[in-house]
Amino acid sequence: QVQLVESGGGLVQAGGSLRLSCAASGSIFSIYSMEWYRQAPGKQRELVAHITSGGRTNYADSVKGRFTISRDNAKNTMYLQMNSLKPEETDVYYCQADLVVAVTTAPGRSLEVWGQGTLVTVSS
Repeated sequence: QVQLVESGGGLVQAGGSLRLSCAASGSIFSIYSMEWYRQAPGKQRELVAHITSGGRTNYADSVKGRFTISRDNAKNTMYLQMNSLKPEETDVYYCQADLVVAVTTAPGRSLEVWGQGTLVTVSS
């Protein structure tokens, strides 16, 4: 079994900061890439940031210069540092990983795994 668990969401004032965490657990052989998405009710899910196994990153234009994605491969954990938050960024934030499960010490099947989400509320 492999799962992702997000944490760090909550209530913050406009202009404030939060750091989200996403911890992957289970029998994991490798993680190709990890992503942060966000989604408001009735809206389409939006890709916020992406990071590869080698640490290469990409960001949505709307968050460049304010958000930073990072990962700790030893802990199978990804982070999203969010600064200068805006009220319109009140959303549920989800982490997602493209990974290969481990069968003993050998690689198994490839999976796309999603967390349950963490709510970020930015007050005006």
